[in-house]
Amino acid sequence: MSFLDRRIENRPSSGAAPFQINEVFFSRTDDRGVIQSCNYVFRRVSNLDWDALNGAPHKIVRHPDMPRGVFQLVWDTLKSGHSAGAYIKNRAEDGLYYWVFATIVPCEGGYISARFKPSSKMLTKVQGFYAQLRKLENEEGISPEESKDILLNWIKEQGFDNYEHFASQAVSEELISRDNETSQQPSQTILDLRKMLKNSEALLDETHGLITEFEAMHTIPHNLRVIASRIEPSGGPVTVLSQNYGAMSREMSDWFERNVMGESTNFGKIKTTVNESLFVQCMNRILHDCLEELHEEDQPLENFDMKAEREILTRLIKDQTEHASKGMAHLDTEARRIINACQVMHRHFLGLSSTRVLCKIESARLPSSGETLSDIIDQLGAFQERISQRLENIARLGGEILTPEEIDS
Repeated sequence: MSFLDRRIENRPSSGAAPFQINEVFFSRTDDRGVIQSCNYVFRRVSNLDWDALNGAPHKIVRHPDMPRGVFQLVWDTLKSGHSAGAYIKNRAEDGLYYWVFATIVPCEGGYISARFKPSSKMLTKVQGFYAQLRKLENEEGISPEESKDILLNWIKEQGFDNYEHFASQAVSEELISRDNETSQQPSQTILDLRKMLKNSEALLDETHGLITEFEAMHTIPHNLRVIASRIEPSGGPVTVLSQNYGAMSREMSDWFERNVMGESTNFGKIKTTVNESLFVQCMNRILHDCLEELHEEDQPLENFDMKAEREILTRLIKDQTEHASKGMAHLDTEARRIINACQVMHRHFLGLSSTRVLCKIESARLPSSGETLSDIIDQLGAFQERISQRLENIARLGGEILTPEEIDS
């Protein structure tokens, strides 16, 4: 269907407004959400003339089925200086509805919202939850802030860390679904970033497991010292070995706790960086499609300066691409830090292995209590084997994160 054909298409009397899977539309607002410009697709789908849209608050297309908590979350995110993404049900002027996945990004003087038609399985889940949330708002009179908190809890129940994690996964799933339905090849960069996100999640799981292993082995040096007190004078070889082993293991454990645990650590930031890069890449894809729509719609439109809007979109795409590139460069640095950290840990392990060998020698020299000492040495061996495996996994995951595909321009 050509651009002109779409402008004169017939609209049904009820149900969904005509909105094709391959279409995108955008609107630009000031910082209060008042519409400053838009494209033809938005006007057509909403069934509103430019005179009705120009200077109107964006809520002119708000559907009564939409929970207020969703808009509270979106506005809180935007006011903090970050981009937002959300499933939104809109209402056209003639009463028809249309679902969009909207990505909203701050720009000079306000915001640009770029939308496309969602089609993944996630949409069905969201629609069901929105209905429940809206019912709570209507029947129990909960505030937008309370509604937002319920929404955030639901997001975590779905397995997402936070709203940002949900938004990046949702928009990437929608774009992949859209590409499949339009027989296009999904963006390799988006696919690679989704894989990197899974790797970063596995990386955190491995490093958290590493901390657990260290915590579990803290009793081993203590048990060695207890045995040493029974079988040798103070300061004997087993006592010294237990002290050395305890000191080295504590040093390694403390290092990982400082650098691995928590979202603010270097390792913890990796997942956040990948997640942000994925969202920006998806948003840029939609903005680029909007720019192509504007080129297709290149004709006079009342007082709407299409050339100026194309320039705004072009600058925004350039800025976001640079932002994503910086994030990926930071990611590369942190991945290298992971690999270097694993190399340091392996060197430490050489010391632990030497200590374990010395313990084994002492065990053979002390047959009267060697069985008990041997048991502890076996525990040390199993501990070191598990740690070594985790270190190998961490280094591998770091290496896979280290070499991402070049971000699409």
